[in-house]
Amino acid sequence: MATSSIIIDQGSGFLKVGLSGWNQPHVLCPSIVNYIPCQENPGPSSARRQVSMGIDPYNPDTFSRPIQRGRVINWEGVEHMWSFALQRFKEHRGNCPVILNDSLLKEPEDRRKTLEIMFELQQVPALLLADELEMSLYSTGLLTGVVVDSGYGLTRIQPFFLGQSLSNSRRTMELAGQDLSTYLFKNLFKEKCDEHNLYQMETVARTQTTKCYVPKNLQEALNFHQSLPNSPDKGNNFQLPDGTPVELPPLARLAPEMFFNPQVFGQQGPGLPQVLVESIKSCEVPRQLVLLSHVVPCGGNSLYPGLTRRLSEELNSGHFPYKATVWVGEHRRFSVWLGASVVAHFSSYKSQWLRRQEYLESMRL
Repeated sequence: MATSSIIIDQGSGFLKVGLSGWNQPHVLCPSIVNYIPCQENPGPSSARRQVSMGIDPYNPDTFSRPIQRGRVINWEGVEHMWSFALQRFKEHRGNCPVILNDSLLKEPEDRRKTLEIMFELQQVPALLLADELEMSLYSTGLLTGVVVDSGYGLTRIQPFFLGQSLSNSRRTMELAGQDLSTYLFKNLFKEKCDEHNLYQMETVARTQTTKCYVPKNLQEALNFHQSLPNSPDKGNNFQLPDGTPVELPPLARLAPEMFFNPQVFGQQGPGLPQVLVESIKSCEVPRQLVLLSHVVPCGGNSLYPGLTRRLSEELNSGHFPYKATVWVGEHRRFSVWLGASVVAHFSSYKSQWLRRQEYLESMRL
């Protein structure tokens, strides 16, 4: 479409919003809503509760994530997030078309609810429901490749050939960022673990982003960290508000190894490389060569130091007679959003836009 579009990439962990034509979103915030208790109805399930974005530090127990493992469990919360996102731009840009990732639309009822919110409540003029894994591929400028998207709630693998998804080869793992966070909560705070405690949340988030990495070899890395002298300047020690000291164990620092050896961390099922190999081998043999040459990791978990290197080593450890090439994009945390920013101006997508007028007419029939 000719005008700018508002792009909403709504995930289990984060909401990313911005105008098409940019390289990254203007708004990035956790996919969290908070139910502020009212004096008349203090309970979070009350009909007169107040909904707001984020966490209320005075009522930290009242927040929730409306999306779990890629599924909407609270449409009221999702509607509030979308309203928040759109109002940020309506004031200066007017009523713009919207591109929304379609990963949340697992069921027909979810699609109907989405159209109701966008067209009836938000009154957007047009809506494009975009496949987020396809958008991630387009963000790299490729039409063929294997997208490996690992976010907060899910890890998904999808091969594409000449822009078409090979649907029979799609794989989904319920092993993602929230599992890593839960592991760190339990290891850092043990019996005092409280995932609604703001200090603990900040400590886990800081640990994930600044201290965790994927080792080249798990046992060698464990031996190395265990051999280091216990010193405060290693940055492995925290202190709770009550003064209780907390130490970061070596295995917690190596928690992203969970994607390669989940059993070590008490998780069930195969690791990421095994599922990725299975996905590629399910494709026709003539296509496997070109797919292996374009493996595209994206999502927040792809940012852990050592993850893309380890993934490349695992793929090239004898599973295929061809060399695998892992593409490390600069904007892979925002790949879904960036791909949609590009697609917003593709004339080839013109027929896929849903228009409000057409929706309203169909509802009258």
